[in-house]
Amino acid sequence: MRVVLLALFLLLPVTAQSQELEGALSEYLDFATEAEGIIAPAQLTADLLPQVQFIDVRNAAAFGTNPIAGAIHIPWREIVARLDEVPASGLAVLYCDTGAISAQAMFAARLMGRDNVLVLQGGRAGWP
Repeated sequence: MRVVLLALFLLLPVTAQSQELEGALSEYLDFATEAEGIIAPAQLTADLLPQVQFIDVRNAAAFGTNPIAGAIHIPWREIVARLDEVPASGLAVLYCDTGAISAQAMFAARLMGRDNVLVLQGGRAGWP
């Protein structure tokens, strides 16, 4: 009986965290559009660019060969641990080669409260 009570006690915080996460996910998905968090290169006009911080979420080799000028490098798997490096204001535009990996990083950052994070449609290839 003690083992069961101990197990329940230890699982209680995990269950509460799981319920909070489930609530956050449901809330996000209830209101997100299909194109939520995506920005097309054409939308990044000259007057908007000073507010943009590009973040390259590709691996180090890809970042080293063809980054967008002024971009910072945060590999997509490190976005949660390095969230403090993602600007809390302005626009943080994440990109990879295609948009698939940056979409995962964007989703994680948004769940962590960064609603200013967007994905560059078309990835690096879509940027002039």
